[in-house]
Amino acid sequence: MSIPESENSEKNLAVAAFGKLRAILTFLALVIGLASPALAAANDEDVQTAWRLLDYVAVDYRGAVADGKVKSAQEYAEMTEFSAAVEFKITAFPASANRAALIAEAKTFRAMVAAKAAPDDVAKAARTLGTHLLSAYPVPLAPTKAPDLARGAALYVANCASCHGLNGNGHGPDATKLKPAPVAFRDAGRARERSPFALYQVIGQGLDGTAMRSFSELSSQDRWALAFYASRFAFADSDKGEQIWKTDAGLRSRVPNLAALAGMTPAALGREIGQDKADAVLAYLRAHPEAVTEVRAGSLTVAHEKLQASIAAYAAGDREAAKKLALSAYLDGFEPVEPALAARDGTLMSRIEAEMGSLRAMIGRGEPVAAVKDQVAVLDTLFSDAEEVLAPDAASTASTFIGAFTILLREGVEALLIVVAMIAFLRKADRGEMVRHVHGGWVVALIAGGITWAIATFFIGVSGASRELTEGFGSLLAAVVLLSVGIWMHGKSQAGEWQRYINETLGKALSRSSAWFLFGLAFIVVYREVFETILFYAALTAQGSGAVILAGAGSAIVLLGVIAWVMLRFSAKLPVSEFFKYSSALMAVLAVVLAGKGVAALQEAGMIDIAPLAQIPRIPVLGVFPTWESVGAQLLTVAIVALGAWYNGRRGSEPTAA
Repeated sequence: MSIPESENSEKNLAVAAFGKLRAILTFLALVIGLASPALAAANDEDVQTAWRLLDYVAVDYRGAVADGKVKSAQEYAEMTEFSAAVEFKITAFPASANRAALIAEAKTFRAMVAAKAAPDDVAKAARTLGTHLLSAYPVPLAPTKAPDLARGAALYVANCASCHGLNGNGHGPDATKLKPAPVAFRDAGRARERSPFALYQVIGQGLDGTAMRSFSELSSQDRWALAFYASRFAFADSDKGEQIWKTDAGLRSRVPNLAALAGMTPAALGREIGQDKADAVLAYLRAHPEAVTEVRAGSLTVAHEKLQASIAAYAAGDREAAKKLALSAYLDGFEPVEPALAARDGTLMSRIEAEMGSLRAMIGRGEPVAAVKDQVAVLDTLFSDAEEVLAPDAASTASTFIGAFTILLREGVEALLIVVAMIAFLRKADRGEMVRHVHGGWVVALIAGGITWAIATFFIGVSGASRELTEGFGSLLAAVVLLSVGIWMHGKSQAGEWQRYINETLGKALSRSSAWFLFGLAFIVVYREVFETILFYAALTAQGSGAVILAGAGSAIVLLGVIAWVMLRFSAKLPVSEFFKYSSALMAVLAVVLAGKGVAALQEAGMIDIAPLAQIPRIPVLGVFPTWESVGAQLLTVAIVALGAWYNGRRGSEPTAA
């Protein structure tokens, strides 16, 4: 970065001296901060400054020490000063769960510099301490949107080229006047150790002891644009990097967002995938940061980000924020792609749901940070697996058809069982005129589902929380209604009871209020299934062929029609007592299933806590989920069913009054 006026050698010495004086004053201010609690509050700038000093030592220490001996007294004095400043600054930070460990790590780091440890060891220690620092005291590490490289180029020419050179070689027209010499951005060895975030920090705060001044007058987004532009000089094989990026799904999961890209060094990525490959990929991504922000089908970027934010909050001792972020990782990050994943790999979908519940339960219990980090690592791996399953090139005609067919069939059967039972009941009671209310209920439910789809698609999005709440409350309401209807039907399963009911109360029971009851029950049970089916189909449509989806849905509708016809024919042939016996059993089973599903949905929405129950298998189709709350709701429903059956049996054994 250039100085506004040209500099002669005397002025250059004055600038260097002023830089040293500023460093000494900063160091003293840090010491004073220790003695004054009022000055000890850490803010983002304090954390970023400490991180910047660590980054600077990690890169420049090898220029000061080699083989346990000092190569440059001036550089070594700077390394010693910076390591001490890091320790003092961390000591002055406000209390957190990890501050004591950070202070101990900072003391060890300072001792390594004092002992002239090997450059590789010091660099590793600096990077590790920097990572732990940002975990304990999270600060913004990335731009809010993809940096504008054209803007970055203009800023570089106006402010930096005179010193660093137009092509970043460090030989600008003013370079010979500066000591130390400006950084050569084209130096690959140095550039591999430097992230865009590190450059952003230097641009914003300057560099003590050099002619590099602070450009804090630039907006944050301008500084990011400048940092990304300057970071791309050393690596030119962008075309090769583009090919690797677009074909390697595993690599995309390593750089899921701008925060990861901004903080990543080529050296760190090179240790994972090979240096040449890392250089090429980061050459492409730093020149085209928008590639990271592109929304890919099946992307779980938001889920990854929320998980990392959750573990950072948990490590900082904020358990409530960590729990909310973990819930957001599920509702805002995973829930939107859950329907498509369920269609392609139901086992993986169930595994992710279970592990997400376990994470929230661990946070709620206050388990050790290391254990929670391990759980987050498991989920990150599962999310990466899900992204591969959901990739557009992973879709096939067969998988899309099967997904569309099974989704509609599964959701439709649940609603069909209840609606057909209601129609059969009315026909048995010779009240065919009431059937139209049942038909009205499910028809209106379909229309409401269509309106829901239109609103979710064209006006507002249906959030994961809204979906889970709708499913949860809808399931529990339906379970309560089915439970009462089932117990009532069981009580009429004896022929004598039914005849007495017909003679005494049928007209009153099937009055105007009962018509609305029939309409409401049909609406509730069908809308719940339609709501979920719409969300599933919306996800499938974004990833598959519309014609194939229609074929799968059409096939499911035909099969549902056959099932409905068979059920109606079978129920018509059953004696009244047998019909009520089987219908009451069906209602009881569905009530138990919906009770489990309802509680599970409310748990996923964060309304009910999660207490895992490892001994119970996860069987979503039966509403069985391995949590105490869900299983408890089902056991309570079973107990009510048993109590109702006992009561009905007792009443049935009583002699009928003459």
